[in-house]
Amino acid sequence: MRRYELTDEQWILIEHLLPGKEGDPGAHGEDNRRFVDGVIWIARTGAPWRDLPERYGEWNSVYQRFNRWAKSGVWERVFLAVRLPDLEALLLDSTIIRAHQHAAGATQKRGMKRWVARAEDSAPSCTLPAMPAGRRSNSGSDLVRKQISRGHPNS
Repeated sequence: MRRYELTDEQWILIEHLLPGKEGDPGAHGEDNRRFVDGVIWIARTGAPWRDLPERYGEWNSVYQRFNRWAKSGVWERVFLAVRLPDLEALLLDSTIIRAHQHAAGATQKRGMKRWVARAEDSAPSCTLPAMPAGRRSNSGSDLVRKQISRGHPNS
């Protein structure tokens, strides 16, 4: 038995609930167990249908059959039959649930930017370049620095 496959005891519990028994219309479900094991493999690994191992059958056939069974209520009957009574009040501890790294809980600030919300009576601040004054170009930055240091942006 492989990792994600049903045990014999588990198979006996659901075998009679599946279509394809003697007397059912259509083809007989000789490979029902292999098919159910394939569906369980998909559910447990979270892999896309195209990645289904070939031992469970051709992926599109398995998917189409899964879809037909879902629409006809087969899976619901199986789940209701194997439902354990203590799972009706299932609680999940959030320490075992992984969240995306951006889901840390902080809300984004939607207000004004910090530099815009500066108090009116506070002095403007400026970060001057680290380059010595003799090497600076005269591209207008000296004029801006002088205006900022005086506190009069329009002078």
